[in-house]
Amino acid sequence: MPPSHASTSDSKPAASSGGVQSLERAFDLLERMADAGGEVGLSELSASSGLPLPTIHRLMRTLVLCGYVRQQPNRRYSLGPRLIRLGESAARLLGTWARPYLARLVEETGETANMALLDGDEIVYVAQVPSKHSMRMFTEVGRRVLPHSTGVGKALLAHTPPDEVRALLARTGMPAATEKTITTPDGFLEALEQVRRVGYAVDDNEQEIGVRCLAVSVPDSPTSAALSISGPAGRVTEAATERIVPILQQAARELSDALASSGAAG
Repeated sequence: MPPSHASTSDSKPAASSGGVQSLERAFDLLERMADAGGEVGLSELSASSGLPLPTIHRLMRTLVLCGYVRQQPNRRYSLGPRLIRLGESAARLLGTWARPYLARLVEETGETANMALLDGDEIVYVAQVPSKHSMRMFTEVGRRVLPHSTGVGKALLAHTPPDEVRALLARTGMPAATEKTITTPDGFLEALEQVRRVGYAVDDNEQEIGVRCLAVSVPDSPTSAALSISGPAGRVTEAATERIVPILQQAARELSDALASSGAAG
């Protein structure tokens, strides 16, 4: 799925009737900070949001006092530590909301279904429904892995600019989990191009020998999220892939719609 990028004032929703304008503006500023990488100056926020500097300064001062924003020594502002607790709780809820869709994936594909998020430079699994087969794949919820050796990692990074992907890989390294793991940035970027071309990602014995995974991103998710199925390579064959991928894509679209409708409720 495409990552968040710096937004313009045209890309943000207008204040809803009946809403509290100062709250809407404060959350809008937090989202713009996240889009900008987590640290911005007041002039940047003013340029992107269209709000006057005194208004932004007043809102940011309140967010600083609440711990949701920090003022850096260079007088720029960064997202604050209190947001971490909110994010962790929201991530757990996101996994809970996804479980019915994962359960249906298991029913329709026969394989273990997973949901994963991109958290910093790592992939974290936030939900899983296991296959009913006696031979099945199992990944602990909360497990963290590096993106380069996973289908969900490819799905989540497919639309990230190449220079950002290279920077991430430089930070994490590319250790080989198996002899089939992609271990060069150029090789990984080629794999991402393949994901963009076909609309899904494959982990073909790259994380664990004998295991194949298929993954797709959740479009327009509030955070970078992907759904996947995993199973023995003898079952998740090329023929099975043709049948499973449309099911995965449909589940991702329906989950995206459900998240959008829940966000608009009220």
